[in-house]
This record gives sequence, structure tokens and C-alpha cells, in this order.
Amino acid sequence: MRINLKTLPVSEILEDIAQTLDAELKNESGELTVAIPDNLGEGYIKGVSFDSGIGFVTYNCKFYEDVDIHFSLNTVHPLKFIFCSQGSVGHCFQQGTKVHKIDTYQNIVVSSNGYEGHILSFKKDVATHVASLEIIRSIFAHRSNYDFTDLNPTLKELFKDSVSKRQFFYQGNYSIKAADIMEEINTKDYTGFLRNLYLEGKAFEMLVIQIAQFEDDENGDHLPKILRKSDIEKVNYTAKRIQGDLNTNLTVEALAKEAGTNVNKLQEGFKYVYNLTVNKYMQHVKLEAAKEMLAQSEKNISEIVTAIGLNNRSYFSKIFKEKYGVSPKYFLRTKKETNNQEVSE
Repeated sequence: MRINLKTLPVSEILEDIAQTLDAELKNESGELTVAIPDNLGEGYIKGVSFDSGIGFVTYNCKFYEDVDIHFSLNTVHPLKFIFCSQGSVGHCFQQGTKVHKIDTYQNIVVSSNGYEGHILSFKKDVATHVASLEIIRSIFAHRSNYDFTDLNPTLKELFKDSVSKRQFFYQGNYSIKAADIMEEINTKDYTGFLRNLYLEGKAFEMLVIQIAQFEDDENGDHLPKILRKSDIEKVNYTAKRIQGDLNTNLTVEALAKEAGTNVNKLQEGFKYVYNLTVNKYMQHVKLEAAKEMLAQSEKNISEIVTAIGLNNRSYFSKIFKEKYGVSPKYFLRTKKETNNQEVSE
């Protein structure tokens, strides 16, 4: 199947997809969604754009036949940062013949030359999750970008190339930081105005991560030797394992064995991906969960300490205050005072 799209704005991308697939286009506070019809596949495609010149399109779908999406319009195309967190997707320039495969946990930075378009290719029966940041450089340039100070010279030139004078393609190493953001976007329960603000924040966070990834790759001499996809997958598996078993104090040795790697490689992987050791990451996840429970649940502090697998309330109070600057007791008291004030009003 071939889907022909306008490349700007994001709203027209989603309108063209909906029309081609004969599907409904839903608009929820600026976030547009097209559900893939049952006879064509599964999942959805979403898009949203912001006044800053950034658009954000996510493809979370599986098609029942090969699908090529052609971005072709006689105007300057946006600068694209594309990341794949599941499956794989192909990219090629409209006039080109070489297809670049974007594998799971890989990203590309791509800019066409002049009015030349792009093609994204989805293979049949492959569950794929892809996020594409679409940056209209002529609009983005009106932000206070401080002349892109300290930005990598290559990216600085790309951001300033508002009329797309030259073609550019870069394919990155494996990383899971952007995949975490994509998962957060799918799971956070905001609606309306808050959802729109949240998505814009995540779009900028995604941009920061992809730029940092580019700069890390350019500075290859300092990269750890763990950039194989299999190693990144083991880090991702371990992170999810920790998140899903908060009330158990898992050891690094047990986690490494379960993930099929050794302790040193796992530690190197966490240091590269999260800039934390495995134990520090585990502590971070437990404290974030504790803070969420303090804010949202009716559990008392002792119950929360047990829920996150700790047996020492004093130790919990110590590390909580180190991370958030206030004690759990103060945090809980502030929450209650706020709730009482809202009730009285």
C-alpha cells in the first residue's frame, strides 16, 4: 500500500492518512489520532504540533501488508529526528534508491535537499513503534535559541539551514533513553490542556536526548563498548524488571544472570544509558514510586516503605530527603494541608 502525504503541517499529515485509510480522525485538544482499520492492521498513528515549530508524529501499529508512506510536497521539508523503539522501519529519500533500516533502539537525523521528499516503509506483520520529530526550521529559528551555542557544528548548520540547501542523513548507535519517553507518553494520564503541555515538554525532551545521542556518537572514542543491540536490550529488560518488582531487593548478580550477561557489562550499560549504577537506578525507581504513593494514595509512610521493599523507615527518610530536599513526613503533611485547603475553599 502507498500513502501519499503532505509534509506540513502535522495536522494535514494525519488528515491525509485518515482519508487514505478511510478512517476516523479524532482531535483531542490538538492531539490527532487515526486508528488503523481492522482490515488493514492494528494500532494507531498520532500527531500534534506546537507554536515553537516542532511537530510530533508517533506510529504505533502493525500493518497486514507492506506500507510505504510518501512525504512529498513542493516546499521545504522539516528537519526530522526519527526514533524506533519497537520493530523496524525503512527510510529513503524520494529520489533515492538506498533504503536505510532503522532498527529497534536506533534513531536517524535526516534533512532532504530542497523539495525532495521522504519515504517511510513499514513491513507487513511487524509491530512497530516509531516517533518522528518534525522541525520547521523557519519557525523554530524565531525561538530564543541563543545562536545554538555549544551545539555540535554539524547540527548547528542543520538547524540554521531553513531552506534545506543540503541533504543530510545520520544513523545513530543503539540507545533506550528515547524509548522510555515514548512509553511515558503512552501511559501518563493527562487530558486537555495538561496533555498538550505534557506532550510539548516530552517533544523537547526527546529532542534533547536525540541531540545528545548524536554528539555522543560523534565523540566515539569515549563511548563504552556496549553499543550492540543485544546489550542495550539486556539493560532495557533489567530496567523493566526493576520497575515491575519494587517490593523485592534484587541483587545486581541475580539481575545480570537473569538478563544473560555479566555484572560488569550490566553496570557499564546502566552507566551509559542512565548515568547510574544498577543499585542507584533501583533506588531512584523505588523513591519515585514512593513519592507517587505519598502524593496519590492513602498509604501511610510505613506501608509505603514496605511496598518498595525497604525494612528501615529511618533509612528511607534519609535517602528520600537527600533526593527531594524534604522528609517523607513533611511531604505527606504538605499534601494533607493542600487537600484541606481545597476542601475548605
